[in-house]
Amino acid sequence: MADQPSIRLYVDEPLQAGTTLQLAKGQSHYLVNVMRLNTGAPVLLFNGTDGEWLAEITAADKKACVLSLLEQTRPQCDEPDVWLLFAPLKKDRTDFLVEKATELGASRLLPVITRHTQTTRLNTERLYATATEAAEQSRRLSVPDVDAPLPLGDILRTWPAGRHLIYLDETGRGQPLAQVLADEPGALAFLIGPEGGFTADELDALGKLTFSVAADLGPRILRAETACVAAMAIRQSVADSRPPKTQDRRN
Repeated sequence: MADQPSIRLYVDEPLQAGTTLQLAKGQSHYLVNVMRLNTGAPVLLFNGTDGEWLAEITAADKKACVLSLLEQTRPQCDEPDVWLLFAPLKKDRTDFLVEKATELGASRLLPVITRHTQTTRLNTERLYATATEAAEQSRRLSVPDVDAPLPLGDILRTWPAGRHLIYLDETGRGQPLAQVLADEPGALAFLIGPEGGFTADELDALGKLTFSVAADLGPRILRAETACVAAMAIRQSVADSRPPKTQDRRN
């Protein structure tokens, strides 16, 4: 097969050989008017369930773009089951956080409202669009879910059984994150505090939970978005260093 095209798009349609689909208006505009693609141009598609597919533009004008699916280039595979809970930041910094967390494999993004959270207003549709674009560019085969903001206490009261919560404790009372991750395989979630950190009451409540454990990123005080990227990157490094399993299990 010739070199694969660099343009990848996420679509909310079933993907199988021999079928055609018409792209949404925004994606059609992107291919035809922004990228200047014409009939016959190749495009990669994915939908989070059917793997990645090579498609060809069969009709294109200023209003619509139609693609014909040719063959699967990659099968769907298990991806990390990692949630990221974070206190919303100012717009650009939240966008950066969502983009990088997507690139590093987060499966679900949960904005949480804590005592020191800077803002409680988020456009989750815009953040999902940011995550989608990051998934398209990073060759992921899925797009993470993006939840509406909720108070931290509400999320913890309905926490699912079997999922470990690792919260970053900037007071230095936690173990190094790489060490914590070595003992915490399976379904995980990270909780990153806001600028200004967790309150003493919040840390006390987190420390009493049976499913949570404190972790530390070292001696420096990191910005919240930097801490998110560092935590996700360390998790990926630790996971990649483990011997492969004979059978994948999703929790």
